[in-house]
Amino acid sequence: MRKGLGDKLVLAISSRALFNLGESHQIYESEGVEAYRRYQIEHEDEVLMPGDAFPLVEKLLGLNKRLSEQRVEVILVSRNSADTGLRAFNSIQHYGLGISRAAFVGGRSPDPYLAAFGCHLFLSTHADDVRNALKAGFGAATLLSGGARRANSNELRIAFDGDAVLFSDDSERVYQSGGLNAFQDHERESARQALPGGPFKPFLAALHSLQQEFPEADCPIRTALVTARSAPAHERVIRTLREWNIRLDESFFLGGLDKSAVLEAFAADVFFDDQTGHCEKARQVVATGHVPHGVSNELQP
Repeated sequence: MRKGLGDKLVLAISSRALFNLGESHQIYESEGVEAYRRYQIEHEDEVLMPGDAFPLVEKLLGLNKRLSEQRVEVILVSRNSADTGLRAFNSIQHYGLGISRAAFVGGRSPDPYLAAFGCHLFLSTHADDVRNALKAGFGAATLLSGGARRANSNELRIAFDGDAVLFSDDSERVYQSGGLNAFQDHERESARQALPGGPFKPFLAALHSLQQEFPEADCPIRTALVTARSAPAHERVIRTLREWNIRLDESFFLGGLDKSAVLEAFAADVFFDDQTGHCEKARQVVATGHVPHGVSNELQP
């Protein structure tokens, strides 16, 4: 094998996030593994419909064509066996997706293999696998169904929440324990102290690196921060991104306002947030990934 994938942006994605496997998954849930296996083999020549993450994957892989270089790698990481996963690969070939690598782990969690591929991001519909990936130090999110899809566009737009996603949840813990005034005082006092990175910092850094390979006026990648923070807690975020030498194209400090309208106006292809309440509202207008990380998720039953 040639040198590793360290110079690429690497996305690992489950088959259920990439394709619509609702019918076959229902058979798995109601009738078990063997019935699921038979069903997939019997239907392996039937093309699967695109799933919630399909447009995102298509646009990411499209960057390779724009650059005339393989700078993005998408790897299928699935709980299927290779036997039952053949249908997914047949569908990949049908849609002309540039996906050639896969890990079929036969019913087990795939998180031990994310490091082997050097993944920046793991997207799945299996919440436990996502939690395991986050515990192992990878950016990961559970794709929620129902997000509206953007009209056809070659521009890739990705929006992120701040605390517990791009940044650590240290400041969120202050808010949870002491309230808004304590949080604002803490952030004002710490304004010149960079926030520690959160689970999505490596993915954002890889995106930013890709952006540098395009002319600024003609870059097909656009990123946004959509956070509940407001002044005076904005300064620390701005200074942190400066220290990281990472540019976000747009930033929205909403002070607790509903994020949905801004996300719809930004026309995000996907939005990542750690709080389920924000995700449930966002999924009505954009594809949304829940990041089950940080204190807000620890508090949930």
